[in-house]
Amino acid sequence: MKKISVIPSWCFRDEAGHQLDVQLLRLLGAVYRRGKLTKAAAEVGVSYRHAWNLLRQGDDFFGVPLVELQRGRGAKLSLLGEKLLWAEQRAMARLGPQLESLGSELNLTIQQLCQGASSVLRLHASHGFAVELLPKHLEALPLDLQYCSPHESLAALERGACDVAGFHLPRGSVGERVRATYDGLLKPQQHRVIGFIARTQGLMVAPGNPLGIDAITSLNASGIRFVNRQRSSGTRSLLDCLLEESHVPSHQIRGFDIEEYTHSAVAAYVAAGMADVGFGVEAAAQKFGLDFLPLATEDYLLACHHRALKEPRVQLFLKTLRGTPFQEAVSQLPGYAPSRCGEVMSVDEVLDAIDPPS
Repeated sequence: MKKISVIPSWCFRDEAGHQLDVQLLRLLGAVYRRGKLTKAAAEVGVSYRHAWNLLRQGDDFFGVPLVELQRGRGAKLSLLGEKLLWAEQRAMARLGPQLESLGSELNLTIQQLCQGASSVLRLHASHGFAVELLPKHLEALPLDLQYCSPHESLAALERGACDVAGFHLPRGSVGERVRATYDGLLKPQQHRVIGFIARTQGLMVAPGNPLGIDAITSLNASGIRFVNRQRSSGTRSLLDCLLEESHVPSHQIRGFDIEEYTHSAVAAYVAAGMADVGFGVEAAAQKFGLDFLPLATEDYLLACHHRALKEPRVQLFLKTLRGTPFQEAVSQLPGYAPSRCGEVMSVDEVLDAIDPPS
């Protein structure tokens, strides 16, 4: 069964209707990575002559060069070229989760129309690199994946709007504060917890860490620009707890009110030079070529109703989580590791444990 993906596409068009080739942004990205126009053209799959023409068209369109070419020194993006590239990266990072959810809905509809009614697993969880892997490893099980915050996911589980809900639980003393926020949402008599993954969260900074940011207490230093996650996210809850533990007032952090909705969007914001530091997972930092300062480890867990564990679709889901292919894929993600992956636990075992699952 073929699956569709919903991918955003940029279009540069002026008032007169003149439009640039969509390959231009791909070429700019390749120039940024390769540092030479010849290598960039090869990466994009066009001739050197065509790449040169693309750049010339871009220069004419905007009125300023997008790439600086220097004999014997390769090529690098101009200021505008960098701005265009990072704007695209930020847009992709922002829209990615919503488009993945839309793609999940469309694929599910297509599958049901083509193959008739079949069992579907409804998963509500916050966006993350490990969660992104699930559709690829659950090809035999139709997955309705909707991205939302941990508290929204657990609320959906309570009202029967999903079968499995994701939530985060930091390890150590910080986790004690977060656990209290799940009171009333996780019910020991009704729910069970499924182990999933552990991931490292920390500060994402420019390569080489030019400002010497070395701790959570650096965030309120003079001149440091920060980019935050949205208030409802599990990552924001973890950050708020770390700030409270370190006695760092959030109102003293420049940019604390600037919010992005994914780890990748935060990383893209920092990589674009619009902020000096952001908070998120190591995988996002590495994706955008940033340095990473680890601060906390958290378990990403899944919850379901205890009756659902007997259903074939949930059994197949657990089998996938316990399987070697999925766990090896998780292990390839920087800062990620399987953590009692696919193991079923009681709510009390998880929330009341002195040491969270490992």
